[in-house]
Amino acid sequence: MGRPEGPRAVSGFTLIELMIVVAIIGILAAVAIPKFADLLRKSQEGATKGNLGQIRSALSIYYADSEGNFPSDDLSCLTVDAKYIAAIPKAKSPSYHPEDNRVCVGLLTGTASGCRLGLGAPAAYDGQVNGIMWVYWETDTPPLMGPVRSKGDFWLGCTHTDTKGTSWMSY
Repeated sequence: MGRPEGPRAVSGFTLIELMIVVAIIGILAAVAIPKFADLLRKSQEGATKGNLGQIRSALSIYYADSEGNFPSDDLSCLTVDAKYIAAIPKAKSPSYHPEDNRVCVGLLTGTASGCRLGLGAPAAYDGQVNGIMWVYWETDTPPLMGPVRSKGDFWLGCTHTDTKGTSWMSY
């Protein structure tokens, strides 16, 4: 016998055809989802690197305007009347720390962020001070330990690495 013809003809997919399609979709999803998550992390890293460059540019302009002096505060002077930068952008350290736009300062005390690094940090600084991620060195005093830094240095306070294996502190 053959298939019935006419108005009562039944057509559709067989169970095997449906199972093959579901298996193909599962394989594609297994490949695509990790790539998508990696792209999200890379975009957040790119945003943070861009924000870091934006703040460093504002610092350079401030330095030029003030005849060779870097800010001696927690960078709040950069945002006054949005002359150098409208606001300190958020640091995003994907998978490691929450987003934050507060700035931790080398030796300054009594800042709005409530953060003080002292002379030794941030060799092991990793967003441990109230979750603050941006770090600014506002003094000529060299650190007692840790990476060499000088007045005006600004970096992301995260010792983890990005997707390429580069330490955030090296930017």
